[in-house]
Amino acid sequence: MARPKAEFPPAAAIRALVDGEGRLALRVTPGARSESVELADGKVVVKVRVKPEDGKANAAVLDLLAAALGIAASRLHLLRGATGRDKLVRIEG
Repeated sequence: MARPKAEFPPAAAIRALVDGEGRLALRVTPGARSESVELADGKVVVKVRVKPEDGKANAAVLDLLAAALGIAASRLHLLRGATGRDKLVRIEG
């Protein structure tokens, strides 16, 4: 059985949380049962199935966020939070 595809909030709603310098605050849950991108308390909550090993969860977070925004993952850069659940990402362009 195929996994259900993650549903995302509208890209415009996510972009509304981006500050003037193109930064977006995230709260991440690695090792979740399902993958999702949600909006809560002025932050984007990202849940990924990947365990936090060797940066794999960070890559999965950026890939899922890029899909939610409809942009290439190469346009996202992790600024802060490589080893924590609270992350700060810069969106290029």
